[in-house]
Amino acid sequence: MSDLEWALASLSAPSGSSRAAEIVTAVKGADFRAVVFSKEGTDVLALVPNLLDGLQEGATDSDSSSSPKVSDEDAFVLLAVAVALQHAFVQANWTGPNLDFGPADVIAAVRGGEVGDADAANAAANAGALPALTILGEPAYHLAAHPALFLLSVRLLAYLQKSAALKTLPWWLLRSHLVHLALLDEPVALSDDIIQEVIALVDAAPDADTAAALQLELGLLQSRLGQDRAANQAFLAAARASGLEFELAGAMGRRTKFQVMDYSQLVLLAESRAREGEEVVEKKVPETLALNDDTLLEETEFTKVTQTGSGALAHLDPSNQPPLHPLDQALLLSLCLSQRNDSPTHGLTNQQMMPFLARVLSHPRNWSIHTTALLLRSRLEANRSRTVERSTLQLAALIDQMPTADSAPAERLQYFHQLPLPSKWEMERELAKRYLSLGVVRSALEIFTRLEMWEDAAIAMMRMDMDSEAERLVHDLLEGRKIESDVVVQLGKSSLSDARRAKLSSARAAKLWCVLGDLALNGDVGIRDPEAGRAAAIEKYDKAWEVSGESNSRCQRSLGALYTSSRQYEAAVGAFKKALAINPLYAQAWFTLGVCYMRLERWREARDAFKRQVGVNPDDSEGWNNLAAVYLRMNEEGLQPGEVPEPVTFETKQLAWHALKSGLRTSYDNWRMWQNYMVVSIDVGELAEAVRAMTRVVEVMGTKDPLVAVNPEVLDKLVDAISRDAWNDGNGPADGKPPPTSNEGWGLLPLVDRLFDSTIFPRISDDPRVWRAHARLLRWKEDWAGALEDYVRAYRADVVSDERVERDRARFAEAVSEVEDLVATFQLLGPKVPRVEGKKGDWRFQARGIVRTFMGRTKDAFEGEPEWDRLKDLLDELRRSD
Repeated sequence: MSDLEWALASLSAPSGSSRAAEIVTAVKGADFRAVVFSKEGTDVLALVPNLLDGLQEGATDSDSSSSPKVSDEDAFVLLAVAVALQHAFVQANWTGPNLDFGPADVIAAVRGGEVGDADAANAAANAGALPALTILGEPAYHLAAHPALFLLSVRLLAYLQKSAALKTLPWWLLRSHLVHLALLDEPVALSDDIIQEVIALVDAAPDADTAAALQLELGLLQSRLGQDRAANQAFLAAARASGLEFELAGAMGRRTKFQVMDYSQLVLLAESRAREGEEVVEKKVPETLALNDDTLLEETEFTKVTQTGSGALAHLDPSNQPPLHPLDQALLLSLCLSQRNDSPTHGLTNQQMMPFLARVLSHPRNWSIHTTALLLRSRLEANRSRTVERSTLQLAALIDQMPTADSAPAERLQYFHQLPLPSKWEMERELAKRYLSLGVVRSALEIFTRLEMWEDAAIAMMRMDMDSEAERLVHDLLEGRKIESDVVVQLGKSSLSDARRAKLSSARAAKLWCVLGDLALNGDVGIRDPEAGRAAAIEKYDKAWEVSGESNSRCQRSLGALYTSSRQYEAAVGAFKKALAINPLYAQAWFTLGVCYMRLERWREARDAFKRQVGVNPDDSEGWNNLAAVYLRMNEEGLQPGEVPEPVTFETKQLAWHALKSGLRTSYDNWRMWQNYMVVSIDVGELAEAVRAMTRVVEVMGTKDPLVAVNPEVLDKLVDAISRDAWNDGNGPADGKPPPTSNEGWGLLPLVDRLFDSTIFPRISDDPRVWRAHARLLRWKEDWAGALEDYVRAYRADVVSDERVERDRARFAEAVSEVEDLVATFQLLGPKVPRVEGKKGDWRFQARGIVRTFMGRTKDAFEGEPEWDRLKDLLDELRRSD
């Protein structure tokens, strides 16, 4: 049975000729009738208690919770039936074509009776399934085809968890959860225990492709939950397990029809590992629409080259690469998805993603893989004027080909679990949003209305100044004057309409009340009278909370955002806490809750909120930055007005430092975060990191705002950290040992030298603070001439360039003190500078020149002032010193 379990879950075919092997073959061949309605299938379905609860008219939920153990043979058949039902649901909603049976047929087979009115029975079962598919207040999409089939599959898998010990069951629970997430508005986490069990299966996998598929599906889960970094690591692990070699390289080629010279173009070089007995057969796949542009080529034309890649891929010709295994194609699409998440700019995203897609599209191997690749390319091309037309037409074509029979259902389902393929309704919604972005609002509204996506329909109606129509539509839905499922076959029958209205879930009703709240807030009333709009929105969101039985997190998130915008932070905290108690996987809610706590100066609670937020979304640099700020304010918790807080502990500063370091991984250009990181690095003794941070701040701000770019206190502390070491005639540490750390003394010196010479001075030459700090460093090095030169540069930047010294009495007095300090420096360091024979003048000459020039500049305005007399005395002293 173990081998057959792996065969059922993996890409390999079953071996042997047993009845169990025939069942596996039927499931993998998409012959679901042969499995579900077989004698073995109906017999084991009858063993499962509560399986049909809520799926029949007049049925009530049973309180029975018994889960008797079943034999290994029956458990395997139950698993096969659960998989068949799950894949039947996927076929109906993702891959097509339409099913030839429904939930009523399954119910009749289990009961041993006749179907009767199939349409009414199917509608009743599907309506009863929707409330049961709600998770943590997130309602399931109500127009999904045959949700009762999926609910039956979910119940079978849950029963097997308690009553059998199937090795691959955790994998099917993962797949079931990924399908379930596609039905929800917001993601919900899978149990950590199940994830750990799936991870353990990777090492137990019978072959490399199975291990790669497991890793890939784990990555798709992480991606769906918004944990992009973990997803990327899983995708790379899957590529290693599969033996896929790939490299993003450059090759000479042409992208437009009028290019006369070849330029370097990005190309993805990729090669699958050799698989025994593999046949490369290109399948019938969705049509790839031509670009038909007068400038751009259909695809990049690469120049013939001898070598483009490196290492194992050096032999590949960019224009004639070998076909990839379909699993490796799915891997590249997932890596492409991850690349989209990690890239810092959209331009770079397009340039990096397109070679991944081109590599997959060049060799069609599977219907679903090719569909996904065309969809991703359509998204990329949506933002370019020369490709937006093909983008929209290609998306429409992909939707149109779903119901067709141009490929076998088994082929369409073969790699479904390894792909980020959206459902039919999500693709139609995406097309409607594309229409909306292009200004084709009425076509978008028609799609949203047909799909009953009322939030999106309300946005389209507001774009068309139809606020009252949008509000009336939602009220009609809530009050039963309009039947909710316009597109369900033969919905016009009165019995079916009554059943559907009776089964309208509280979660769906709550969502409609949320739509009314959005309309009140953002519609015409809210624009004319914001206060009235807010009051009406709060009333609608509260109603949504009431009708949901306090289980709808969406309405509380909306209330929290509304209270936050009106600075009612206490009320916002209460709303967000209710929302997150239901669904804690919503990063933005944690972030805003943390902000509310900060406004209320509840620093420990703010810390906890931001820790949860970055746990859900570790790539949010703003969350890490706020977490660091909260750490540095926690000593102020509970202080009364006028009380002085205790100093921040070193351990707390270290926590802030680590938080900032984590945030900077995804916010390289945020100079404010680098500035904060620089200051905290000084506090925790990470001086090398402080140098790196100041380097980045100067690179970003050096030419924009030099005063902001350089922190003189930090610069002075860096120089102080170096000058604590003995100089030893410039030959290294005085004790002859290598520097123990790069955070002080000789270890820090090269970093600070580069900071001055390569970063600061090329960008900032008029900041006296910089020249004085550098002069101190040169004095430590005993470079007396260089130090004097830096002090003179500081004087020129501070006094010579300041016109106020000629008219402002206070500034003149300050400048006189600076002249005196400079002369004192000449007197101290000048004698140490070796005199060059034949060179006119020495330090006394320079000092006298500085005093005379300053006196001549300020004579008309300040002659006779006490400071003027000090300058005369200073000049006389210099003359006498000769």
